[in-house]
Amino acid sequence: MSDDYFDPLNDEDEEAAGQREQEELDAAIEAERNVAPDTSQAEALRAQARARAAADAQDAARPGESSGGQAPESADDLRDKLLRALAELENTRRRAERDKEDAYKYAVTRFARDMLSVGDNMRRALDSIDEGARATGGEALDTLMTGVAMTEREMQNVFEKHGIKQVNPDPGVKFDPNVHQAMAEVPGTGLPNKAVFQVTQPGYVIEDRLLRPAMVLVAKGDPAAAATPSAEDTLNADGEEPEPGSKIDTSA
Repeated sequence: MSDDYFDPLNDEDEEAAGQREQEELDAAIEAERNVAPDTSQAEALRAQARARAAADAQDAARPGESSGGQAPESADDLRDKLLRALAELENTRRRAERDKEDAYKYAVTRFARDMLSVGDNMRRALDSIDEGARATGGEALDTLMTGVAMTEREMQNVFEKHGIKQVNPDPGVKFDPNVHQAMAEVPGTGLPNKAVFQVTQPGYVIEDRLLRPAMVLVAKGDPAAAATPSAEDTLNADGEEPEPGSKIDTSA
């Protein structure tokens, strides 16, 4: 027997087979009409033929489904999808860890910002009474001022416990726009130009974020004079003093 006997039918053969089947159904319907005047069975056969033809047309329009669905994806495509899914999962995990860490560090930001005014009022109360008035005010006033001072110190200790630090630069420190806010320039101070002359209100930072800048008066002096560098400028990235000559530009 020839191997061609097992070959699947091509499109022309399928069309011819379908046409022959339709002709046979039409012949059967015509014979049924000649035998009995009742055409209900003939109409049923014709409806069955039309339904079968419609089903064949749908199968022909979807050749991929008739052969068992779409072709399977290659191993490279599956590997690429797996790597992308793993990368997205890792990014999501890192974002979640960063959000968790930020929430832990800065959860008290709004509360701390509202509490700054309480500390300012304590400091104003202490500064409003000088040593002479305190000495003549009697033991009651001295006890009251001592209690206010202890409360202020305890409040600063609690702030530092939660990562909140005060920004209170000394006179002559270089002005830092990241944590300082200049209120005015004061000439004739004897300090270098753009150096902090006086702090009118201390600032605060929480971890590495600014809560409130320090309000300062800036000296307006000789631009050639150098201001005293701040503590951050005198330390390198490792928190140690830089070696002599380490900041010299040798690229020329």
